[in-house]
Amino acid sequence: MKTGNHSKVLEFLLLGLSEQQEQQDFLFGLFLTIYLFTVAGNSLIILTIGSEPCLHTPMYFFLANFSLTDLGLSSTTVPRMLTSIQAHSNTIPYAGCLSQIHFFLWFIGLDVFLLAVMAYDRLVAICYPLHYALVMSPRCCILLVVMSLVLAFSYSLTHTILLAQLSFCKDNAIPHFFCDLLPLLKLSCSNTYANQCVLMYWGGALTILIPLLILVSYIRIVAAIVKVPSASGKWKAFSTCGSHLSAVCLFYVSAIGVYFIPSASESVSKDKMAAVMYAVVTPMLNPFIYSLRNKDMKDALGRILSRRALQSS
Repeated sequence: MKTGNHSKVLEFLLLGLSEQQEQQDFLFGLFLTIYLFTVAGNSLIILTIGSEPCLHTPMYFFLANFSLTDLGLSSTTVPRMLTSIQAHSNTIPYAGCLSQIHFFLWFIGLDVFLLAVMAYDRLVAICYPLHYALVMSPRCCILLVVMSLVLAFSYSLTHTILLAQLSFCKDNAIPHFFCDLLPLLKLSCSNTYANQCVLMYWGGALTILIPLLILVSYIRIVAAIVKVPSASGKWKAFSTCGSHLSAVCLFYVSAIGVYFIPSASESVSKDKMAAVMYAVVTPMLNPFIYSLRNKDMKDALGRILSRRALQSS
């Protein structure tokens, strides 16, 4: 098969979550609600961390970046879907499809790397508390975020460049609600061997290596917590990790489903549901996880809401 950037397909057709017209209004209302909660929740997290001096610590610095990434991840897919439903048009230009894939993969990769960075932060805080301020200096925190950005961008750009070399001849229907990598590779009439190799390499890094590093971090964290003499001390140490651990589990349980469930045609609906979970629902739930399970965040949110209420009265 010939390869090259001479696609006969100028646009793709996104089939969405359902092709039944009577369900479109329900889907529009549901995803609009989820998106508004996502924007409000993550924006409130960022605003709270930025305005409260007591939250100007490495842990909350990483959390603010994580919330910003979740905002970007949700905004890459949901607004386009809502526009398509409202305009009764499921087509997306070739260039628009590649752009959506690029930013989607960038934010997904950034989510993964930030989860690893946050695990490292908790490891240093609990296992090396006397050296925490020295190790997690402002310069180190910024460097870790920049490294995460660069690695995620490299991951995304590699896939986008390879994808741009493929040809799409006839079939342009993507059985998804956004331009995702795997469905698009299946549509190509070119040889996708290089794409598959890169997918296996990066997929292994993001779905095996990074979770393994997070697991090792938590094994060391648990081992350190067990040595804490008082029960209150153990609970305080573990409570600082509970929110992060919940976010890790929520993200990976849904994301791994996309890559490890069978690729047969009957699994298409499962692919969609798994993608909805990690690309749409998870960014909405993360602010609730971090605000409801974190005393400092709840106290800071309470102070902000109280000040707003006094200003409005």
